[in-house]
Amino acid sequence: MEKEITNLEIAQKIGISPQEYKQITELLKREPNYTELGLFSAMWSEHCSYKNSKKLLRLLPKEGDKVFVGAGENSGAVFLTPGYAIVFKIESHNHPSAVAPYEASATGGGGCIRDIFTMGARPLFLLSSLRFGSLTDERTKFLFKEVGRGFTDYANAVGLPALAGEVYFDESYQGNPLVNAMVVGILKKDNLVKARAEGIGNEVIIVGGPTGRDGVEGASFASSGLDESSQAKTGAVAIGDPQIGKRLIEACLEVIEKKLIVGMQDMGAAGLVCSTSETAYKAGTGIEIDISLVPRKEEGMTPYEVMLSESQERMLLIVKPENTEEVKSILKKWDIDSSVIGKVTADGILRVKEYSNVVAQVPVRFLAEGPEYKRETKKPEYLEKERIVDFKGLKEPQGYNEVLIKLLSSTTIASKEWIAKKVDPKLIKNSCLPFGSDAGVYYVPQLNKAIAATVDGNGLYCYLDPLTGGKIAVAEAARNLVCCGAEPRGVTDGLNFGSPYNPQVYWQFENVIHGIAAAAKFFDVPVVSGNVSFNNENPKGAIFPTPIIGMVGVIDDLKTATSCGFKKENDLIFLIGENKEELGASQYLSIIHNLKKGSPPQLDLEQERNVQLSVLTMIKAGLVSSAHDCSEGGFAVALAESCISGNLGAQIKVSHDNISNAAFLFGETQSRIIISVSEGNKEKIEQVCAKFNVKHTLIGKVRADNLKINELINVRVADLTDAYKQAIPKIVEG
Repeated sequence: MEKEITNLEIAQKIGISPQEYKQITELLKREPNYTELGLFSAMWSEHCSYKNSKKLLRLLPKEGDKVFVGAGENSGAVFLTPGYAIVFKIESHNHPSAVAPYEASATGGGGCIRDIFTMGARPLFLLSSLRFGSLTDERTKFLFKEVGRGFTDYANAVGLPALAGEVYFDESYQGNPLVNAMVVGILKKDNLVKARAEGIGNEVIIVGGPTGRDGVEGASFASSGLDESSQAKTGAVAIGDPQIGKRLIEACLEVIEKKLIVGMQDMGAAGLVCSTSETAYKAGTGIEIDISLVPRKEEGMTPYEVMLSESQERMLLIVKPENTEEVKSILKKWDIDSSVIGKVTADGILRVKEYSNVVAQVPVRFLAEGPEYKRETKKPEYLEKERIVDFKGLKEPQGYNEVLIKLLSSTTIASKEWIAKKVDPKLIKNSCLPFGSDAGVYYVPQLNKAIAATVDGNGLYCYLDPLTGGKIAVAEAARNLVCCGAEPRGVTDGLNFGSPYNPQVYWQFENVIHGIAAAAKFFDVPVVSGNVSFNNENPKGAIFPTPIIGMVGVIDDLKTATSCGFKKENDLIFLIGENKEELGASQYLSIIHNLKKGSPPQLDLEQERNVQLSVLTMIKAGLVSSAHDCSEGGFAVALAESCISGNLGAQIKVSHDNISNAAFLFGETQSRIIISVSEGNKEKIEQVCAKFNVKHTLIGKVRADNLKINELINVRVADLTDAYKQAIPKIVEG
């Protein structure tokens, strides 16, 4: 005779701890049934509840004059003009992408798109921030190809360009890739819609694709670690349909424009339970639904499956009864299915019926508030050892030409044009700068302004110094926008870490948050949306702590949009900022010496701000031909990238008496921007630098054919270009 499984055992199987199960029974004052356990499992998962992170997330600056809609909605928004706002959001799809990379990366972008138009905003473009293991590994090569293909295929089919992004490769991410998608849209302020189930008696309508078993328990899967059994969990990965997605955008935006809906929420993580309970909770109401009215893909689905399904391209609309027929008519015009499944109630309860039977009944407050923890922290033991490097003991390279070529052809630094070429060329007509610029820039014709956006984050910096790494992620994102001529406006953050139950991981998380908070506050870029992804681990351990900072900015005058490529021979080249003896945590150490060690470059926030303000002032005054920040690979790599982008060389002569050759060429000192200007603007550049009290050095001139740096480097631009652009195609295409 088989032993009967207890409720507690079921709860533990679906991710509810014994303590949480006890809390649930005390809240309900009874034992929950199986469906109710599923509701709690989804809503109390880390992915939905942020139970291990929300205490620390409150440290982030979320308010200010730039904010139109702050954290807590589907997406955040900052002002673009008095009548319009930029809506933007980053989301992770890490664990699903390890299992089904094509489908998961597609739905990662698709889900983020829904977060944008749910607010009443029109999505404009996407960015991606990706992390993989070594690209020489066959599984990693497969993941990289499929993620790149899935992300761009979905975006192309929906009709949105993937304008920019970043990709890192490191063994830390082997078996646990990071796939973070960011979407940017534009909102007419009068069209703002919030996720609120307001108005007692208003109708609850499910809209879009049918509900299936795909993605059931997806939120729980995303909240657990990857192990040997994870490859079999393809059922936890929802599969999108971009054709429905494209029509859904237009249909929802039309009913919003006509002011026909009260509230709206997309169905992403935790599907129907999340959208119903959250919209009711935010409005202080309840919702009653009949799941027999939910359109299905499959026969025989249980209430548990219907409520937790994460089938894609589905929305929940709250509509006044007198507007329901007009809403359904518009949806039908766009070939979008819809069904009235319930109503808004006054009792604060999520009541789920199947025909006349009540299958679940839980106060929405219990589901939406959930538990809240601050976990134990412990400074990692590895830090003291890993931060020490005997730089004097490093072997001097025989030739720095070879070192530069090797860095440019390393997978983290090399061009990611292989992905960019998959973007439909017809979709980039409003893109203002070529691929490879410091940020993506999108022109908004109706406002005659451009929106710039970037994604940035260095996991190795955060592994070796999480506080500084968090600050640098914000500073570099802002620096990238400034190099394009944009004034930074706001942040969305994607925080990717190992298990929060590991005290060393939680120490990393806490310190990264403090770093992001300090820099975001200093630069006045509020954090208006974001995502936390814990449990990013494989059998060998946790990933590098990897905060991704998505940042948006505004270019008021399109004529000042600036790219990184050198433009004209004999233009002068300036370094704004200064080179320092900082080699720790650099790509040079990692690639040339196989050392992921040392202290990352330090960051002086005031100096960084002055460098950025000086360069932005120069660009707005029309003084700058090109601008490019120094980041991974350092000074020499930044110069090489400007040469490659502009198909011109440079002759550089600059003193570095107190700095080693390696640190001078490849150190990753912060707060440095390389600009090129016409000879007639030399004095004006010097005047601006003096005004902001920033160090600046005239380092050379733009020349044809070769990049020459002192007597250390002399390489043809054609050879730099070949190394930089062919590295990844050679690996992934054989």
